[in-house]
Amino acid sequence: MLVVGVEDGSFQKGITQKAVLAAVLLKRQILEDVRITGIFVDGLDATKKLIKILDKWTFNVIFLAGISFAGFNVVDPEKIHRRFRKPLIVVTRTKPNNMAVKRALRRHFKDWETRWDAFKKLGPFHETITSFGKQPIYVAIIGGNIRWACKLVRALSICGRIPEPLRVARLIARGLS
Repeated sequence: MLVVGVEDGSFQKGITQKAVLAAVLLKRQILEDVRITGIFVDGLDATKKLIKILDKWTFNVIFLAGISFAGFNVVDPEKIHRRFRKPLIVVTRTKPNNMAVKRALRRHFKDWETRWDAFKKLGPFHETITSFGKQPIYVAIIGGNIRWACKLVRALSICGRIPEPLRVARLIARGLS
């Protein structure tokens, strides 16, 4: 199975203009390819840049570390799913608080409704345990079954509670930041 993982790098709000967006392609646990791009902090280019990366690959499923990258540069998960017709699994380390997200968007962005639309497209997040004795993670899926998604998340969580595609993408993105 070919799996994509997408994560962003570190940035300093108000100082850093662009952040790293890393996408990795794994076959089982073997790294097949890495693509790196820059996205604007709090910009609106993450979806377009991710589509450009994914157009170069053949894959079975996409893992996103949330849908908000480089601050509030939001990936539209439905647009990605429609374009590639592949399941898209969103994983977060902490329980999402969409009301707090909505308040922050309203407070800081004139175009907050455009950004908020992407969050509304996500279904509910489901808590799942990937490793005995570890904190839970939260999973949402577009284009697939939540039971299948949680099973895949657990199967790919080899070196901790986060699935390998996201763990590897994060290491690369943070290493380049």
